[in-house]
Amino acid sequence: MAPNVLGSELPLAAAPMAGGPSTPQLTAAVSAAGAFAFVPAGYQSTQALAADIAAARASAASFGVNLFVPSAGGISEAEFWRYAGELRPEADRYGLPLPTEMPAVGDDGWADKLDLLLADPVPVVSMTFGLSSADEVAALRKAGSQVLVTVTTVDEARAAADVGADGLVAQGSAGGAHSGTHDPARAITAMPTSQLTRDVIAATGLPTVAAGGVDGPRAVTELLAAGACAVAVGTLLLRTDESGASQTHKDALADPRFTETVVTRAFTGRPARALRNRFVDRFDPIAPTGYPAINALTRGLRQAAAAAGDPHGVHLWAGTGYRAATTGSARGVIERLAQPL
Repeated sequence: MAPNVLGSELPLAAAPMAGGPSTPQLTAAVSAAGAFAFVPAGYQSTQALAADIAAARASAASFGVNLFVPSAGGISEAEFWRYAGELRPEADRYGLPLPTEMPAVGDDGWADKLDLLLADPVPVVSMTFGLSSADEVAALRKAGSQVLVTVTTVDEARAAADVGADGLVAQGSAGGAHSGTHDPARAITAMPTSQLTRDVIAATGLPTVAAGGVDGPRAVTELLAAGACAVAVGTLLLRTDESGASQTHKDALADPRFTETVVTRAFTGRPARALRNRFVDRFDPIAPTGYPAINALTRGLRQAAAAAGDPHGVHLWAGTGYRAATTGSARGVIERLAQPL
């Protein structure tokens, strides 16, 4: 097993689950069990992120912050309005109006969040959805943070090494929620996390955290044997007491009516693995690539479905190991995964 670049007692980490599932309580519970916790910056204001960092400092021995790298490209107005029109039946289902203009597409407060982390450094900064500049990586390292980059291919790993990353997060195709691919238009082909981990380590020699499809202790030991310095887990934490996932999402993970996960752009315009439901079946074949505009377009529909307890209208992010997700404490999940270590 490679030395743990995260510095936590256990070579285990809670993946950053932006949009609600990762909470300060989850961070505290994971850390109390001896694992590392990633605090998600995605979808948060800089002020909210600062508060979460302060909470993590007070409760977590080992933690870091995950940033969304601003997405390149975009979506044409014609494609946006085409998809908006296709979504009308979902809007009518919940009595919601469709937008009358394209949403303003921001960069998730990238500059302000970077400034916060330079002024108030955290031990680890990870990045997903792409690469920041070499100058930005160097500035974070100079401030005292180790910089990790999420990669889904060997080419992405080499590019991360070229900008000076201290380490990598190798995300296999079995992982739940958004793929960290640097090219959201590419097809996400099957890539076992263990193989990706071996390949990126061989190509770069960088310390690598393995993520994606972790469904129990055996998966952890296999990934550590593949050369990972730590293993990140997300889906297994979604049903825990400390998770901020909606009850609709939590219940769906255990619902026998949901029998598979698929990679889809239907909800956000960026590939993400979710439980297959009505929304996926209806809209995945016609969904465009266009994050974050499509994410903004469907947000109200998804929120309405969750509030109504309708799992078929919600983005039910889940990795392939979702059936192993249990209720109870997050600490219990970490302790179970750590049993063979």
